[in-house]
Amino acid sequence: MLPEQRFTDTDACAQLIVERLGADLRVAAPLGLGKPHGLLNALYGLMHADTWRSMTLYTALSLTRPQPRPGLEARFLGPFLERHFGADAVDPQYAVDQMHGKLPANVAVHEFYMQSGALVHAGGAQRNYISQNYTHVARDLVVQDINLLVQLVARRETPTGPRYSLSCNPDLTLDFLDRVKAAGKARPLCVAVVHPALPYIGGEAEVSQDFFDIELAPALSPPLFAVPRLPVDDIEYALGMHASALVKDGGCLQIGIGALSDALVKGLLLRHQDNVAWRQALVALDARGATHTLASRIGGLGNFKTGLYGCSEMIMDGFMHLAKGGVIKRRSWDNLALERAAAAGRLPGDVPGGHYLRGAFFLGSRDLYDWLETTVGSDEDAIDMCRVSNVNQLYGDHQALAMLQRRGARFFNTCMMSSLLGAAVSDTLEDGHVVSGVGGQYNFVAMAHELPDGRSVLLQRATRQGKSGVETNIRWQYGQTTIPRHLRDIVVTEYGIADLRGKSDSECIEAMLSVSDARFIDALAAEAKSHGKLAADFKIPDVWRKHHPDALREALAKPKRKGHFPKFPFGSDFTEVEQRLLPALEWLSASSTTWKGRWQLFKALWKPGEPTTEEIVALERMGLVSPTKLGDRLQRRLLQAALRREISPPPRVPTA
Repeated sequence: MLPEQRFTDTDACAQLIVERLGADLRVAAPLGLGKPHGLLNALYGLMHADTWRSMTLYTALSLTRPQPRPGLEARFLGPFLERHFGADAVDPQYAVDQMHGKLPANVAVHEFYMQSGALVHAGGAQRNYISQNYTHVARDLVVQDINLLVQLVARRETPTGPRYSLSCNPDLTLDFLDRVKAAGKARPLCVAVVHPALPYIGGEAEVSQDFFDIELAPALSPPLFAVPRLPVDDIEYALGMHASALVKDGGCLQIGIGALSDALVKGLLLRHQDNVAWRQALVALDARGATHTLASRIGGLGNFKTGLYGCSEMIMDGFMHLAKGGVIKRRSWDNLALERAAAAGRLPGDVPGGHYLRGAFFLGSRDLYDWLETTVGSDEDAIDMCRVSNVNQLYGDHQALAMLQRRGARFFNTCMMSSLLGAAVSDTLEDGHVVSGVGGQYNFVAMAHELPDGRSVLLQRATRQGKSGVETNIRWQYGQTTIPRHLRDIVVTEYGIADLRGKSDSECIEAMLSVSDARFIDALAAEAKSHGKLAADFKIPDVWRKHHPDALREALAKPKRKGHFPKFPFGSDFTEVEQRLLPALEWLSASSTTWKGRWQLFKALWKPGEPTTEEIVALERMGLVSPTKLGDRLQRRLLQAALRREISPPPRVPTA
């Protein structure tokens, strides 16, 4: 049976929905890419027009284009954003208004995961945030009396009629509707919004033509949200190199998104494709030898002959690169794949088959979306997009198979800070303000402890730039916790690996000190001693005192000269001029946060000098070649200073 009604006009579809459901809309929408911005904006517009109506939206990760601040940031990002996202890009207007505190009183938005850092200062978003494990969202939605579910889908014509693919987001929709039925509640009105560029993925992500009540296929669809590819710095590469030694050939891999994950992926590819170069770089970084020791015990130092099985709540570009590079290739059959094979007259023992990558949602670059479309078109078993309960947990009738699939599992997640006792802070600041959300991190950390040979690996930078200068990310204690210390396992920083599983508190503290920045190690050790958790006669080994960014630059200098650690490891969405501007603008931003930095900027204003040819090209890109206003002239001088600061060679570290 086809959907009851089909539309090509978004406004007409929205009008029918409100007429059918009445004054109170209680809406569920997928996280990330699967949110139909056009339809949600139309419904939101009706709430503005008819204030006697109300809309409560339950969702997560509302993707919006960056909102640049006036000045140099706007000059840089404005042209880039239009080029990258396209002139026809559409933001979810409720998210933009929420960011600026302008949501109307008759609209409420509840998210369980936020775009990282975007809503820290949005009071309404902070108050309406729901702290949940990813796997608990479907359960908790059932009691919210949802009457409308909207979702972006892919559509395919078949001899028996149209079929739909939940494509990027089978994660919660399937679990939620099953729980609604089990609870004996009315099924919400389900609306499919067809997007022609969304990859059609079969398997559990494919649903029948009667799954949805309404189909909306707009004549024009905005481009899919594409995540810009960002640079990777020395600290991130060092961290990724250490982490890449923990992965066992033939094992299972879960990774997140961001520069730390990109560095890990690059490390895994270098290990597989140029093992000698990878080993040389690792030796240069691993002065303590701890990474090599742990790799020999639970990881590996060779390339990936058997290959890895990818199982991650989020499928991102890194998995594409690992599959293309021959690292992700170990296949696994699941029940649905077995049924499809049997129907086609195939059995697992007869021919190669099964999937090598399983996920609950995907988000990344346009290259990722094209790769998914091409891959499933030529190998329907390769990618398995399924409900999150089949990815983020072991429970249920698939437990035995899941444990077999996830042998040798390494679950890599990032955190903001950690304590000397092994607790991790990943989502919330000490004052309670939420940066992002728990998501599935707790799920994977707990799962690692349930699997016979699974390990949870938390990746974090040892320091960060604070308001008063450099601050340590390893603390004695912190007022918020995402991962409690009783689930401590492995922590990796740019200075090495701390293996915390099964360790006493004093052993844990020593391990965390061993991966701390040398500038903070004495104060951290003194704090632990003052609380009686570290022996009073404990002495900091001399090798730990070499943990400094300059030492990392020295260690990575040779492999960087050989091209192993490029600034953009997987290509860039920025032009060459923009790539030169990026570090200069980052330096300006960092300098403005400290008195020393502000003094340097002040001095730069008085010594502009004549611009070089390269500087003129950069100034042209920023529209500052011939500024007439005083503010613009000041911006030009600051930018010139930053560009010259960037070409200065970094100081060398004494070898003695």
